Amino acid sequence: FSLLLLAFICVPLAELSLLLILGAHTRWWVPLALVVVTGICGAWLARMQGSRTYLRIQDELQAGRMPTDALLDAAMIFVAGALLLTPGILTDIFGFSLLVPPCRRLYKRKVTRGLQSRFQVHSYHGGPVPPDDDDRIVDSYVVGREESPDGESGREE
Repeated sequence: FSLLLLAFICVPLAELSLLLILGAHTRWWVPLALVVVTGICGAWLARMQGSRTYLRIQDELQAGRMPTDALLDAAMIFVAGALLLTPGILTDIFGFSLLVPPCRRLYKRKVTRGLQSRFQVHSYHGGPVPPDDDDRIVDSYVVGREESPDGESGREE
């Protein structure tokens, strides 16, 4: 909690300081133009890469694979878009780096390692499941209803 609070205080102060310093060493409109141009370019880039990633997700789902890599890309592109719409130089640099595929691969490796160190993953590939001491296996079935020609439910199957 305190680290997040510190980030929400320090990052905007650093951003404001950098924009004021840039404005003091250039004309007043340069930081303003920088914020507007990076916001527009960032939104366009995030939209373009987001639609590509959406198509990758669709392709992987249609192939019967879980699109974990593409979903992580989508999350990072979403964060990049949010950062690029936020006024500031530091957030723009980090946001653009999230849109560059080699940088994004590096970030994905770090995020994956961090998640793997915090969570234990078990996968199941079919076949009988060896029950643990605390597990209970519950069997179930579905009862469907046939519809009659008048649209009302008929008898149970």
